[in-house]
Amino acid sequence: MSLQTYQYVVLRCVPRAEREEFVNVGVVLRSQGHDYLRAAFALDEARLVALWPDLDVAAVHAALEVVCDVALGRTGGGRPDLDGDGRRFGWISAPRSTVVRPGPVHGGLTQDPAAELERLLDELVR
Repeated sequence: MSLQTYQYVVLRCVPRAEREEFVNVGVVLRSQGHDYLRAAFALDEARLVALWPDLDVAAVHAALEVVCDVALGRTGGGRPDLDGDGRRFGWISAPRSTVVRPGPVHGGLTQDPAAELERLLDELVR
């Protein structure tokens, strides 16, 4: 594979926005040159519940599954029907007022976007 640019966002769990506290829970990576858009997440449920005892962890998990589905282009069940990974990444990376929110868009270069997604997940989430 050749070296190509990519963009990524870190997904955050933000149960109480007024406190401006969050925990990183996932990463979404898009590389147009590699025709790649995927999301991955890792929930540390014990950490989340320790910080926010009333958090509905199952709802957070479900929201992250939706993001993964949208990245893959899956539709139905309330998921948007967006053609093209650029539009899907735009939907995923758009600011929103929900418990699972994207952080700012960042970029880099990679030869292997799947490996880069795992590296970012390890570095920023796990």
